[in-house]
Amino acid sequence: MGQAIADLLFPPRCVGCHGLGAWLCGRCLATVEAIRPPVCDGCGWPLPQPVAATAALCPRCHSSPFQLDGLRAFGFHSHTLRTAIHEFKYEGLYSLAAPLGQAMSQAWPELAPNLPIDVIVPVPLHASRERERGYDQAALLAGEVGRGLGCPVVTGCLIRTRRTRPQVGLDAAQRQANVADAFACAPGRLSGRQVLLIDDVCTTGATLEAAAAALRGAGARAVRAYTLARAR
Repeated sequence: MGQAIADLLFPPRCVGCHGLGAWLCGRCLATVEAIRPPVCDGCGWPLPQPVAATAALCPRCHSSPFQLDGLRAFGFHSHTLRTAIHEFKYEGLYSLAAPLGQAMSQAWPELAPNLPIDVIVPVPLHASRERERGYDQAALLAGEVGRGLGCPVVTGCLIRTRRTRPQVGLDAAQRQANVADAFACAPGRLSGRQVLLIDDVCTTGATLEAAAAALRGAGARAVRAYTLARAR
């Protein structure tokens, strides 16, 4: 009801074209540089067509694979999607969680038709940063993805134990050091489960891998990640 009243007083205006009616209209969503198959079986990077019917890996995953059991992203962090994520993450426009999370859930079956998941877990903010922002953007996305896929979402099990520096502007080694041992997970709750880790952006994958290490340490059978966007 509160959202309906807010929309009536302040009608949604698309972050892409600024037209009235939606926070992200269908035409602007269609301009997102979405990632589509064929993709690397490991990191989800687009592969040239045609590819072999058997497992296909990109050159990076052949030489230095991620420690995740699989990684996928809805689109590249550019243009309309970059703008939407900025508004969603830093400008308080949490209503964007619905169209962005729904787009993720709709794309997942095509991006990862053979990757099983038992439970969805968002990458958490530190408690102090969540209080400042007023919400956790990854948790909002995870809720939408969970509804779309009919999969349970578990929050509060994986926590960020220390407030890390923002990753923006750090190189790969600095990002890895920044988030090392930054997460903890309560033992037992996810034991034997195949987890899908949700976050907004993947740049080097350091945050996702640090979170995955905590989940595996708590007994998760496998940890795969799915982000709204990824850097080129």
